[in-house]
This record gives sequence, structure tokens and C-alpha cells, in this order.
Amino acid sequence: MNRESLLSDISINLPNSLTVLRILLVPVFVGLLLYGHYDIALIILLIAALTDILDGMVARMTNQQTRLGEYLDPLADKLLLMSAIVTLSVLHFIPIWAVIVVVSRDAILLAGTILANLTEIDIDISPTSLGKGTTFAQICYVIAMMLQVNEQVPVFLVDALLWVMVIMTVGSGVHYLLRGIQHLNASNEKQDSRGA
Repeated sequence: MNRESLLSDISINLPNSLTVLRILLVPVFVGLLLYGHYDIALIILLIAALTDILDGMVARMTNQQTRLGEYLDPLADKLLLMSAIVTLSVLHFIPIWAVIVVVSRDAILLAGTILANLTEIDIDISPTSLGKGTTFAQICYVIAMMLQVNEQVPVFLVDALLWVMVIMTVGSGVHYLLRGIQHLNASNEKQDSRGA
């Protein structure tokens, strides 16, 4: 890999800057929640969600997609969502079993990614439609919960979104796991054919 391609992979362009902003908003959001400033925390959450929409849109429109962005964008999403879900659970707004489902799914996927990298298996880290849908369901649930905390959304709607989020989280976790197994089997078949 030459120096120019390496620099283009790690460059901090506008989309990546928006992603970094989202990461920097995480401790602000958590702090506001813990100190009971739920209305301001909701505004910060909405701004963070907006940066998530904008960074992908700007990257596609201006052709500024980078390898760094491929890793940074889902990392920023996970940091924001995990921080929100865990903090809201600590404050007794989200049931602990739902947190266990969400965290377990992400922990399993992270462990699989680390294992694949350690064994030097080339894996596809691109999010699937179901994965993107799950992230959207999670952010919708967190926003709805924040609105309920501010008494702006009925409980039944938040409960419905909770079940949608949980079902999609489990479904996408199983989907990613099966995709990883298929990719692993395909890699093993290629190695076996080379060895033969």
C-alpha cells in the first residue's frame, strides 16, 4: 500500500468529522441523563442522530467514503446506543433484560470480528439491511423512551417499540452469525482447494 492510499484511508474529512462529533457527544449525553436534564439530553441525542444521517449522506454525495469511516461510523453508533441504553437502564427506565439482549448481541459480534482478525480471515464488516434496521429501531426506541421520560409519548408506544427493537436485535445477531459462519466455511473451502 503506498503512502497516498494510506493517507486517504485515514483522512479526517467532513463525514468522518461528523462521526467524531457524534462520539464526542456521548459523554455529554450521558452526563445530562445522570444529572436529570432529560430535555437537554434528548436534544443532544437528536443532534447525534442527525450527524449519523448526515455523515453517510455527505460521504456518498461527495464520494468521500474511507476505510476509517467504515470502522468509525458503526463504532460511533454503538458507543451512542450502548451508552444511552445502559444509562437509561441504570436510571430504571429500560428493563435490564433488554440491555442484556442488546449488549450480548454486540459482544458476540465483536468477539467474532476480533477472532477473525486474529486468525487473519478476511471478513465482510459492511452492515446488512437488517443490521441497519436494527440500529434504526434501537435509536427510535431510545428517542421514544426519552420522550416518555419527558411525558410526551404514551407508554404503550414505547413498549411496542421495545419489542420491535428486541426482535430485530436478536434477528440481526443470528443473521450476522450465520453470515460469518458461511464466510468462514467459504474461506476453509478455498484453503482446502489450494492445498489439494
